[in-house]
Amino acid sequence: MSEDAYSSAFERFDPAIQRWIWRQGWERLRPSQEEAAAPILSGERDVLISAATAAGKTEAAFLPALSNVLRVRARGESPLLLYVAPLKALINDQTLRLESMLEGVDLLLTPWHGDVGETARKRFRANPGGVLFITPESLEAFFVHQGNRLITFFGGVQHVIVDELHAFPGSERGRQLQSLLDRLEIVVGRRIPRIGLSATMGDLRLAAGYLRHGEGESVMLVEAEEGEQALRVQVRGYEHAPPRLSEKDAAKVEASGGEVAIEDVTDGDSLVIRDDLFRVLRGSNHLVFANARSTVELFSDLLRRKCRAEKVPQEFFPHHGSLSKGLRQDTEARLKEGSKPTTAICTSTLEMGIDIGSVASIAQIGSPYQVSALRQRLGRSGRRGEPAVLRIYIKEESITPQTPLLDRLRGELFQATAMVELLLQGWCEAPVKGRLHLSTCLQQILSLIAQYGGVSASDLWRALAIHGPFAGTLTQQMLADLLRSMGQHDLILQASDGLLLHGEVGEKIVNHYDFYVTFPTTEEFTLYHQGKAIGMLPIGGPMAVGQLLIFAGRRWRVEAIDDEAKAIMLSPSSGGVPPLFGGEGGQVDGEVRKAMRALYESEAAPRYLSRGARQLFEQGASAFRIHDLAANQVVLDGDQLLCLPWASDVIVDTLALALVTRGIAAAREQFALVVKSRDAESVRDALAAFVASPPSSAEVLAEVVPTQAKEKYDRYLPPALLNADYAARALDLPGALRVATGLLPAFETVIPYTQTRLE
Repeated sequence: MSEDAYSSAFERFDPAIQRWIWRQGWERLRPSQEEAAAPILSGERDVLISAATAAGKTEAAFLPALSNVLRVRARGESPLLLYVAPLKALINDQTLRLESMLEGVDLLLTPWHGDVGETARKRFRANPGGVLFITPESLEAFFVHQGNRLITFFGGVQHVIVDELHAFPGSERGRQLQSLLDRLEIVVGRRIPRIGLSATMGDLRLAAGYLRHGEGESVMLVEAEEGEQALRVQVRGYEHAPPRLSEKDAAKVEASGGEVAIEDVTDGDSLVIRDDLFRVLRGSNHLVFANARSTVELFSDLLRRKCRAEKVPQEFFPHHGSLSKGLRQDTEARLKEGSKPTTAICTSTLEMGIDIGSVASIAQIGSPYQVSALRQRLGRSGRRGEPAVLRIYIKEESITPQTPLLDRLRGELFQATAMVELLLQGWCEAPVKGRLHLSTCLQQILSLIAQYGGVSASDLWRALAIHGPFAGTLTQQMLADLLRSMGQHDLILQASDGLLLHGEVGEKIVNHYDFYVTFPTTEEFTLYHQGKAIGMLPIGGPMAVGQLLIFAGRRWRVEAIDDEAKAIMLSPSSGGVPPLFGGEGGQVDGEVRKAMRALYESEAAPRYLSRGARQLFEQGASAFRIHDLAANQVVLDGDQLLCLPWASDVIVDTLALALVTRGIAAAREQFALVVKSRDAESVRDALAAFVASPPSSAEVLAEVVPTQAKEKYDRYLPPALLNADYAARALDLPGALRVATGLLPAFETVIPYTQTRLE
């Protein structure tokens, strides 16, 4: 630091930390680093640090937290800094970063996750202390397998740092982490200061309430001012074009012994997007995000083949969670080193804070589902004073005389544009709240029994509801019903003294390797080529010898399948289709839908739309204007009614269910409520009855849903609790009643959609 840049925080840091800061050549600490130092050094407050990627929030947490650890160690004690992150790759990255920060300091740094060898684990078990980098799942394993020794390992913990905090709230994994942190404080018998790090949070107070459940007001907020960063953005639009060969024609070619190139059976618009990506991205580092792993594989292969056809070096590589660790790390290393131009086609695996250096631009194939995700991804670009660059590629259906009105509105294009508008305004989604997370509650009950060798019902109530993250949602009656159901499924049994123990089924569940994962997992097979594992493929359907697929950006033929070993042997192939990985899209916030409506009503295409996107925008705006959808929220389109409530997807889903309970077929399609009826009067009467005599609760409305089980342990919940959990997760009754009230007048004069009006 320069001599004239006085820093009160710097003066309080440990000398080893001061030396590291000097070695970096920093002129001064950033304001967020100054602000966070005092409360963290005090060791008395929880702190939430929110800043853009590469804005120094990691240092804002580690510099003072490590100073505390080093000073406690100097007194002859064995302090511990516990760092929790959602990704193994992020843990590996932070371990390397701290090795540099603590150069010359004998402080044990231990990464702990599924890929870490036994040597490092034994070293930590023999000498607990230093910094432990861990995932929630591996922390859970400590509780299950080391219950009687937890105080030995964690008794000296000084701080808990939760990185990428925005990845946790509202999810089963997030509730698991909350529970583990609360249980850790019970073990050590004191409050452990928590430090949350996040780049994108819509409401920091709600985020603080997640970091310290029920005490969010006590958490100190440190929000870094990001300053004015230049942003270059373009939304590019393409109308669907069919592949060169139809499926029937391709089958004829193959039957005659010919080879069908993947380009011949790929949609023409995808090939145009590939050509544009190839043209604008070659020569530097970029990230291309896709909403599905199958899309990642398709474009990775198309771009790889394009490089080969053009006789240029390979620059495009896939990156997603099913690929082997080695393949992912090779791509990350290329990006970080920067010596060879590299573009990663990826899912959210590269959205979070893994250090891959700066990239020249971000591309997004398809509209994202959340503005917060878009903002997080964009943070990867525009470092070192360069403008951030974002390109979004949108595909829409081609228009024919039979094209329905909803497709003519170009919803994908308008959704992406609305998200860019909200991004420019600095808005992003708030953390989800109000869910019950009963599947995770059940899992935590089994974990607590394993930790203590048995617990009483009152112990569970204190650990999970009074002092835990289920406070305010879990009632004593719900817990009693849950325990009774667990007993009926032989997950638990009760000893003569009242102690709850594992039943036979519960013992098997806890001893299975995937117990620590709270979200559902599909059966996965390891893919091998010449004896080397290249990744894991979730198998959701039949797989046969001779089948062709694309994986790791290459095309393969299935040569053999070993069901017992869960292994698939592959050989290179000239054909192939992207594997179906499964998964589902996200749900869109109501603010995005409102922003879409504003765009339709303005009819002014933003300047950042390409010529093709502008044409799609004008088509959508024209359809909106001709049918006066600003005034008419309901349109008769053939044999169905198209309703435009401009509300969140959860609210529209709830409205659809309300109609279904009254015998009217309805469902959400894109951003609309589609009712399979021409009888507007009957639909209006059904909505009016819903408003006048609503269900007493969302649980009552949810009772007609036949497939409520979604989370990992939902099958063990009693029907009433499963229904309540589904209602809290998937429905918004107050919002649906509000929107239904506003929709009622629109059913008075329903206009028909006709092709001639648009022509």
